[in-house]
Amino acid sequence: MSKLYLVGTPIGNLGDMTYRAVETLKSVDFICAEDTRVTAKLLNYFDIKASLISYHEHNAKTAGNVVVQRILAGENGAIVTDAGMPCISDPGEDLVKLCAENGVEVNVVPGPSAVVSALAVSGLDTSRFAFEGFLSVTKKQRFSHLAEVKNCTSSMIFYEAPHKLIYTLKDMLEYFGDRKISLCRELTKIHEEVFRTTLSQAVEYYTVNKPKGEFVLVIEGAKDEDLVKAETIEDAFLQVKALVDKGMRGADACKEIAKATSFSKGELYAMLLQDK
Repeated sequence: MSKLYLVGTPIGNLGDMTYRAVETLKSVDFICAEDTRVTAKLLNYFDIKASLISYHEHNAKTAGNVVVQRILAGENGAIVTDAGMPCISDPGEDLVKLCAENGVEVNVVPGPSAVVSALAVSGLDTSRFAFEGFLSVTKKQRFSHLAEVKNCTSSMIFYEAPHKLIYTLKDMLEYFGDRKISLCRELTKIHEEVFRTTLSQAVEYYTVNKPKGEFVLVIEGAKDEDLVKAETIEDAFLQVKALVDKGMRGADACKEIAKATSFSKGELYAMLLQDK
């Protein structure tokens, strides 16, 4: 039976490519790639001759249907991402869903993961963690995301680009307070660096030192003293207003504070309307 293989690739060091990954990519009829130019370099290095199909967020629907039909017709395919495991914070997720809907078997060929690698080297709690991906560039969505995870007691993992790092650190400090953070940069590469510090110290450092390379941020979860508490609905409403003042939509602010307290979103929103 023909299949789709999810193949993990190195996140920076070609020596991390597994034998099984190479064998699988050599055996399939075609390979779906997020950026065919990046993947072509990997294939050339390991002398892999399979044809490439461009598959990314902008063509996922049309390309996905083509992939499924080719597998149903008897071909074997694989999907890779530019670095790491495909389908994790990646458009390959949609292809797996499409395969499941059409009865196409999907097998995984595991490989390096920036998320797990950063967590392992962070020096923070690894027993429970939440992967949060990239924060939105839209201010309201960004604040809503931070407010939603503020009370998460597990270690949290975020991706961030160097040009947005200082803004992200400042927003996290404002929402989370001064927690421990591990900033992992260029993992598995020559200039790999793990900076274990606090949010306030990270803000201070990167205000005067320009960030370079892609970052994985691991932040400690909320402690009991960090959790949002509101003994009265008036206390909860003050927290709603604080979020609104930071730019969050009123309805979203009420939703987030309602999650963290015993008061309903409707009650808080009614108070917000009366306050205008």
